[in-house]
Amino acid sequence: MAENIAASMGMEVVLVEVKGGGNKSVVRAFIDQPEGVSLDDCERFSRRFSVSLDVEDWIPSSYTLEVSSPGVDRPLVKESDFKRFCGKDATVRTRTPIGARRNFKGRIADVAGGCMELEISQGNKVKIAIMDIEKAHLIGDLNIRPQGS
Repeated sequence: MAENIAASMGMEVVLVEVKGGGNKSVVRAFIDQPEGVSLDDCERFSRRFSVSLDVEDWIPSSYTLEVSSPGVDRPLVKESDFKRFCGKDATVRTRTPIGARRNFKGRIADVAGGCMELEISQGNKVKIAIMDIEKAHLIGDLNIRPQGS
C-alpha cells in the first residue's frame, strides 16, 4: 500500500516498520526520491498514507505515524538498494553466522543473483545472501552534501 502511494507521488518507500502494539503502535515510513525528501514531501505522503491505513483498517487500534527521509545512514532492504549503493560503506547484520560472525562492516563490492559481496578489508570479501540479512544500513558520510541542497 505504501509503495503504491509513494510511486503515484514519484517517490519510493525505503522501509515501513510497525513497532509496539495495542494503543502504543508506531508506524514508521522512510521515503526517498532522487532529488531528496523535503518536509512538505513527508507531510503529503503522511496524509495520503494515513487515510489509506484508516480506510483499510490495517492497524485496528490507534497509532502514531512517523514519515521521514532515510537519512545519511539509509537502511538497505532490497537487492536494488545494494545495487544502487555499490561502492559505498555499509554495516550488515546477518540472521545466521558466517564464519562465526554476524556483524560486518565494509564496502559493498558487488551485487548479483540475490547475494552481495562486502569488502571487509583490503582484498578480503564476504559473500552474503540478501535474504540472510537481518539489518543493513549505509555508513553516513557527513562530508557529502545531500542531493537537492
